[in-house]
Amino acid sequence: MARMRPVSHEDRLTLVEHLDELRNRVIVCLLVFGVALALCFWQNELLLEIASAPLPGDQKLLTLGVAEPFTTTLTVATYGALILSLPILLYQGYAYVLPAFSDRERRVVLPFLIFVPILFAIGVLFAYFVVMPPAVKFLLGFNDTQFNVQVRARDYYSFFSTTMLAGGLVFQLPLGILAVTRLGIVSVDQLSGNRRYAYLAIALLAAALPGVDPVSMLIEMVPLLLLYELSILIARAFGTPKAAGGMARPSTQER
Repeated sequence: MARMRPVSHEDRLTLVEHLDELRNRVIVCLLVFGVALALCFWQNELLLEIASAPLPGDQKLLTLGVAEPFTTTLTVATYGALILSLPILLYQGYAYVLPAFSDRERRVVLPFLIFVPILFAIGVLFAYFVVMPPAVKFLLGFNDTQFNVQVRARDYYSFFSTTMLAGGLVFQLPLGILAVTRLGIVSVDQLSGNRRYAYLAIALLAAALPGVDPVSMLIEMVPLLLLYELSILIARAFGTPKAAGGMARPSTQER
């Protein structure tokens, strides 16, 4: 594998050089994910205990096939490895597209990288401690006198893992809004003026997130609304193109 060298905005690479750099970064991502997967599979019992904690104490998970305990464990380990390695995967993607940014755009984007893993971790913790317990309680308790409720391990762990990933990703909303405002793509006034449409989009997003019950939807919708309003406040304070680098576009009178 060739050594990846820093590429500046002024460099002009050939198509082969771009593909070579992309290949090297993909290899790095695969190696990091492989190490994380081996670690998660080694500690699979701990992962399964953590994932099963939101279930009621008397609820036992069900497997139906000979190979299902192994395949389910491997699936949980894969999701865990993805969560662990995601910050490095995101960095590799950023490092690949970084040369396309100008110096001003780099100064705008670079500080956001510090908060990406922090907000992702906060989102995962929020999903684990706030979203999962009431959602599981509601879903398992709904008409439980009419059904013999048994939970299949594969379905539960898939629901759990996708909920954790969704929680981490939706908490990136402030960074996305701050980035587009500092780059001058969207103004703060546009975000405030189109608030009703943003609320509708947030409601649709909450409905599309893992969880088919109204409890999960409401619990996921509330932080999204708060994050959107917080993003507007942050963008109003720090997100103008002039604040980003003193390069705001001149007005018509100044030209």
